Amino acid sequence: MGPPFRADVVGSFLRPQRLKDARETLLGPQTPDRHLGPHGNAELAAIEDECILDVVRMQERVGLQAATDGEFRRRSWWLDLIMGWDGFSADRKGNAEMGWRNQQGATQAASRLWIGGPIRWRPSATVRAFEFLKANTGLVPKVTLPAPLILHMFGGGDKGILEGHYQDIDAFWADVVAAYRAEVKALVDAGATYIQFDDTSIAFLCDPMHRETVRRWGSEPDALLRVYAKRMNEVLAAVPEHVTVTFHQCRGNREGHWMAEGGYDPVADVLFNAIDVHGYFLEYDTERAGTFAPLRLLPKGKIVVLGIMSSKAPALESAEDLKRRVDEAAKFAPLEQLAISPQCGFSSSIGGNPLSEKDQEAKLARLAEVARAVWASG
Repeated sequence: MGPPFRADVVGSFLRPQRLKDARETLLGPQTPDRHLGPHGNAELAAIEDECILDVVRMQERVGLQAATDGEFRRRSWWLDLIMGWDGFSADRKGNAEMGWRNQQGATQAASRLWIGGPIRWRPSATVRAFEFLKANTGLVPKVTLPAPLILHMFGGGDKGILEGHYQDIDAFWADVVAAYRAEVKALVDAGATYIQFDDTSIAFLCDPMHRETVRRWGSEPDALLRVYAKRMNEVLAAVPEHVTVTFHQCRGNREGHWMAEGGYDPVADVLFNAIDVHGYFLEYDTERAGTFAPLRLLPKGKIVVLGIMSSKAPALESAEDLKRRVDEAAKFAPLEQLAISPQCGFSSSIGGNPLSEKDQEAKLARLAEVARAVWASG
């Protein structure tokens, strides 16, 4: 079986304290608007190399078939890439309409993206990071990219985009698609065969609160969903056939907090049948994700990786509970079209979720154990 694998990972891992300390010491205080993207510090790069080798060995040790570099060269899962391109700035002070939540309710607003000039691709640190990963593992090297849709959603929709450089929304999308095609080409030229797009935008359209925000922007959520499918496919049209592409749907993941709630019912048909990817990573770790019923719309030939393990909390899920969840999902989609993973990365930003590296490794080992038990091929 090629990717996605029966036991797989989303992307980010907890940054070792040594790495976080080195960033602080060698780059200075980690203020919200600093140290995104390439840093050019050779001493820090060497420490990153060592930490990445350690996390790759961990993924090999627990029995995974794909490995990421843990996003150890990034401070943020999405801003490090796009802030290296032309046209973007970000308000990191929490002035977006969308905000973070925890069990007690709202905590703070999210970052707002601004488009101050034409969007243009520049050679990215993501490609250089991938090259190191590929050269240092026998597993399938997996690279993650923030989905292009995020630039629209965190830019305030059509209304917000048109407050900046662009006076025509189609011109904005044309430049976004061109930049992403250039990034994908550079990765493929470097040998990437497993690319994952991480997206929150479509998952946000599952949440009644965010759907109302979209309406305030002057768009209808279901119409915007179809726009997102079209633009995603424009990027994917340039991906060669030998490259596997997956699409991760996230409701927000930062230090145990989230941004959205709601089942996949409003988006499942378009998500599964109108977007040209090979598989999906879907969060299913809490009741906020709804039921498995939308999986009934999954077409033949596509895989859903069930995010039934939490990356937000330290408690280790039992093998029996994970198997039970797979059995529940298999009532709506064939078992051979399912796989399992954590619901998201363990550290979407440098801060990380509230669990330990030991907890993280135990969770991945449990996933591999369950995958071997459920699918004989592992």
